Amino acid sequence: MLRPTMEDVAVRAGVSRALVSLVMRGSPRVSEQRRAAVLKAAEELGYSPHAMARALASRTSHVLGVMVSDLHNAFFAEVVDGLDEVARDRGFDLIINTGGRRPARERRALAGLLSFRPAGLALLSPVVPSADIGRAAAQAPVVLVARSSRLAAVDTVNDDGERGITLAVEHLVSLGHRRIAHLDGGEGTQAAPRRRGYLAAMAASGLAPRVVASEYTDVAGARAVRELLADPPTAIVSCNDFNAVGAISALEEAGLRVPRDVSVVGYDNTSLAALRHVSLTTVDQPRNEFGRLAAEALLQRVRGEREEPVRHLLRPSLVVRSTTAPPGR
Repeated sequence: MLRPTMEDVAVRAGVSRALVSLVMRGSPRVSEQRRAAVLKAAEELGYSPHAMARALASRTSHVLGVMVSDLHNAFFAEVVDGLDEVARDRGFDLIINTGGRRPARERRALAGLLSFRPAGLALLSPVVPSADIGRAAAQAPVVLVARSSRLAAVDTVNDDGERGITLAVEHLVSLGHRRIAHLDGGEGTQAAPRRRGYLAAMAASGLAPRVVASEYTDVAGARAVRELLADPPTAIVSCNDFNAVGAISALEEAGLRVPRDVSVVGYDNTSLAALRHVSLTTVDQPRNEFGRLAAEALLQRVRGEREEPVRHLLRPSLVVRSTTAPPGR
């Protein structure tokens, strides 16, 4: 079935297409009688204005583009919840695309979002090069979530990753652990500050570090643990919750008990970590607040309220659950 058009609404209501356009834009220059007739015709036909066409016609947009790097990670869904809450409250809708944590695919995702002429873009943990982000920011306001930037045209929302990992290491040390490994996020965004935090915390406790290259996935967490099985540590700090769940699975497959044989700490405090059968000790990031701050930053730019960049750096906290205990218990 063909999508009803503005012309179809005009014919049904017995008015001009120009008047239908005025009604759809919320113009006050239309009588209540004619406005009611147009809206009734639109409802009968199932007509809704095409967001991109409306933006092109009016040179304004009430759409925010969101690029999510990994649809499998609950962290991003919880950030999007915060974005959506603020956006809808201010009369904006979201268009969501994914880059799959691959630069080439993220470039295509960015181009696709920009084709909708969005009012702004929220890029969640993108791995696309800074040059591509800069080019996107020349076309629409951009905010990065879980990635830093020095670009003046780009706003950022992050947590203090060094502090977060320090909390995890200090917790394990307080339990009596001395052989603590870190499964890091490799080339992923925010992996570097978390790695720095781990190394500094281990040095502060006089402990030898053990960093295993990994990624922000459960498969990578399991693979990294298999590299440790020849000489397993008593505790593991994973780069995120998803990675930690994969690590726990591989430990249990190898006959090691969590936390009696090996304690495990995640990062993010996603809904996955809070599940009763997972009950993961993890570093909490305020995901919903990330989304809310990102949306506010974009809308400030859209409204022309500022030009200087904002750099939100939120303070993480530790949530202790069932996957950590003193060694040998």
